[in-house]
Formats: sequence, structure tokens, C-alpha cells
Amino acid sequence: MPVMTDHLYSFAEWCELPEDERLKIEVVEGVRTVSPRGYTFHQRAVHRLVERLERELPVELSPLAEVDVVLATSPLTVRIPDVVVVDSAVVAANPPRVRGGDVRLAVEVLSDGTRRVDRVMKFAEYAEAGIPQYWIVDLDPPITLRAFSLVNGAYEADGEFSRAQVLLVAGHPVGLDPAGLTAR
Repeated sequence: MPVMTDHLYSFAEWCELPEDERLKIEVVEGVRTVSPRGYTFHQRAVHRLVERLERELPVELSPLAEVDVVLATSPLTVRIPDVVVVDSAVVAANPPRVRGGDVRLAVEVLSDGTRRVDRVMKFAEYAEAGIPQYWIVDLDPPITLRAFSLVNGAYEADGEFSRAQVLLVAGHPVGLDPAGLTAR
């Protein structure tokens, strides 16, 4: 299937796109968008977040890295958050992608070229999809994590943290130190 198209992508066309390990390919209102994968600190931070969430959340919740999340089917919007937390029952079904309504927490680690998308566009899209929690991690020193919770259809700030903190994920405490996300 050709990668270029002169029309809005349908869900079926999206499913037929080949995977590319070098690029993040998302669809926004039917239009394909491409961004490079994150550099080493970005990858390390994503890995450490998944490890920490896996260790501290109850078995009923599962963190995943870079999974396709279908936010809307018409027009099609598919995003690939750096980390999501979903119910373990969703993972047990082994779907190729998850629905926005299945996501309890979405996390984006800011990268060059995606800062505005993560802070503005995904912020609005995840809220519209009803994702209860959204975290934005900024790796520029000092490393910070901004946490948001969905209240009446809009995200409200829970705080901005650059030191060790206990945060709630779907009502469960998770200890997290933003500074440790990229340290060796």
C-alpha cells in the first residue's frame, strides 16, 4: 500500500500501513503525521517510567510503551503516547491497538519537534477522548513532570514536580523521582 494518499486515511488504511521503527506515524483527523523517535534520554525515561509503574501499580493495571491509541474513528485520530496505563484485562486480550476510552493515564515525554503537539494538541485530544490523567515530562534540566487530571471534560493541573513525589495513578500511589528518569 502506498504511504502517500490524496484523501483522509480510513481506519482500514491505517491498519495496513507498514511499521517503521525509526519513525512515529500517527493520524490526526485523517491526516498522517510523522515524527522521529526520541533520542537516548527520551528512550531511557520512557523505559524507567514503564518499569516504575509496573512495579508499583496493582496487577489490575498495566503500563505500556508506545502503543497505538485510537482516539476517534471518523475522522480517524490515532496517537502513540510514550506511555499509557490501561486495565490489565485490555492487555490480556492482546489487541493490536487500544481505544482512548481504555486509557487511564497517558504520558508524553517532550522531544524536540513535538513540544507544541504534546502540550497543546495532545492535551486537548486526550481530554476530549476522556483520558482521566495526563502527564507531561520535560527532560530539559531540571527534569520536571507536570500532572493533570480530567475534571468536567478539561484537564486541571495537579502540580509540577522536579523532586521525588508520590502521585496517584487511577487512585493508586506511585513514587516517582523525575531526576532519576535519565540518570544512570
